[in-house]
Amino acid sequence: MAALCLDFLGFQEALKKMRDVDDKIIYALNALPTESFKGQVNSESTCRDLYAKLQESHLARQESIRSCITISASNLKKLREKRETQPDDVDTDNQFRAEQRKLRVLQAELNVEDIIKERSYKTFNERCRSYFHAGQ
Repeated sequence: MAALCLDFLGFQEALKKMRDVDDKIIYALNALPTESFKGQVNSESTCRDLYAKLQESHLARQESIRSCITISASNLKKLREKRETQPDDVDTDNQFRAEQRKLRVLQAELNVEDIIKERSYKTFNERCRSYFHAGQ
C-alpha cells in the first residue's frame, strides 16, 4: 500500500475496493433469516464471520491511511527544508503545496473512516444483536 501513497488516485481506488465489505453490509445482513426461518441458517456464525470481516477491513484501511499520512508528512518535511534553502524555486513551492493538500485529504480520510465504521457497526448491531455479541 505504501507504493500507492505516491499515486493518490490509485490509493483512493484501493480504499474504495477495501470499503466493499462496508458497502455491502446490508446485503450480507439480509441473508439472516426472519423469525420463521431461524432454524435453517446459523445466524450466530454468519454474524461472527461478518464481524471478523468488518474488523479486519477497518484495521487494514486505518493502517493504510496512517501509513500514507506518515509518508506524506515526511515528504512535506523534506520539501519544507528544501523550500527554506531555495526560497525562489517555483517547482519546490508547487510540490510543497501539492503535498500539503494531499496530507489534508489523507487526514480527512481518517474522519471518513470513522463515519463508515460507525455506520457499519450500527447496522451490524441492529441485525445481529440477537445472535452475536462482540467480545464473545
